[in-house]
Amino acid sequence: MSEILEVLTKGTLIVTGRLIDASNATLLAECSYEDIKVKCIYKPIAGERPLWDFPDGNLASREFAAFLISKHAGFNVVPLTILREGPFGFGMVQEWINIDTSVDLASFFSSDDARLRKMALFDAVINNTDRKIGHLLPHVDGIVYGCDHGVTFHQENKLRTVLWQWAGSAISENEEETLLSLLSEIKSNRIDNLSELITESEMRALILRIEDLLTTKSFPLPSQEWPAIPWPAF
Repeated sequence: MSEILEVLTKGTLIVTGRLIDASNATLLAECSYEDIKVKCIYKPIAGERPLWDFPDGNLASREFAAFLISKHAGFNVVPLTILREGPFGFGMVQEWINIDTSVDLASFFSSDDARLRKMALFDAVINNTDRKIGHLLPHVDGIVYGCDHGVTFHQENKLRTVLWQWAGSAISENEEETLLSLLSEIKSNRIDNLSELITESEMRALILRIEDLLTTKSFPLPSQEWPAIPWPAF
């Protein structure tokens, strides 16, 4: 990861295409440094569409905050992500993940797979409002990554996901230890720049969500006040 991080941080970023189905500017790019080239996704802040329910901050910062939470908690479900300048201004740059095409996402997403359970707990922590089937990225090495974490960390509970198969299930001892360790990291300000990426109220809500998970010792249940599954689901 250190080599890829160096390339993404120091390399020359060249846009090669665009994902036309994305609602915000999501650009395919290649980052070159010395003799190494890394394929990546580049989301410039200038290409973001304003969202009425996320009036503060920007999506790129939330993407990076999600990566930091994933990394520090040991979830490791978010591809390497940084913030940097690019051809269309400052934004998020994320390592491209080559997915395992042998995995049928249409059936895999609803399975009782431990990798998806880890993703579900991660989503509960970051309050992901848009975990779609197509945001699951099974890698050929067996890891399941997730992408598109721009609409996260809202101060209100807005969890919307296709991963509800553990709703109400008890959190394991290992998961509890993960949450306790993450909570300690956050409260002691050991996650660099996190407080600069999300608002103060969102930071307080993040802490409260983790504390609530530790108190209930169970995965959250779907809300009865709004649709619990994003649309479209894929």
